[in-house]
Amino acid sequence: MSPTRGFRDRADDSLLTVIGDIPELVRNLIIAEVDAAKAWLAKTAKDGGWGALWVFAALFVLFWSVPALGTWAIAGLSSWWPVWLSALVVFFAMLIVAIILALLGVLRFRRMTKRTNPVQSIAQDVQEVRDEL
Repeated sequence: MSPTRGFRDRADDSLLTVIGDIPELVRNLIIAEVDAAKAWLAKTAKDGGWGALWVFAALFVLFWSVPALGTWAIAGLSSWWPVWLSALVVFFAMLIVAIILALLGVLRFRRMTKRTNPVQSIAQDVQEVRDEL
């Protein structure tokens, strides 16, 4: 059976005819919902892919701008200090910033692991319902 595309007037249909059409209507509804979900998933995946590509491009440019910033800082500090000392100061400053950022990331991951996973919560609810029955 192919799904009906148009609407038809059901005013003259009997109750048994309408009840008999319920399985086909439910099937058509499920097919339409699955098709809509597929279309949404395809569009979302495409947008997510392009978004990831642009973020990757931004990170690539940022990756190569950090050495330029370090060179600029070393050149500026070498006006007062020897070049080797300027490079050492900039290196340790960047190292301290990297350590702080890594610690912030670790703390965020620890906070994330403390949360209850929704799947675990649902499984726990199902288990409690089964125990009650």
